Amino acid sequence: MSDFAYFVFSIVCFIVAFMFLKKIAGCLIKTVIFIVIAVVLAAIYFYMNEGTCPVTL
Repeated sequence: MSDFAYFVFSIVCFIVAFMFLKKIAGCLIKTVIFIVIAVVLAAIYFYMNEGTCPVTL
């Protein structure tokens, strides 16, 4: 394989790896945000049932 072909192959591999990691990271960030929101809503729900909620809605 010539130097130019190796260079093109390396660039293509880098771009594919970057796109793959971007999709995985985006999904993980959305999952973490969803879990945080769910925990906050559950905490507010349980505090409101006990009558000691620090957040007034």
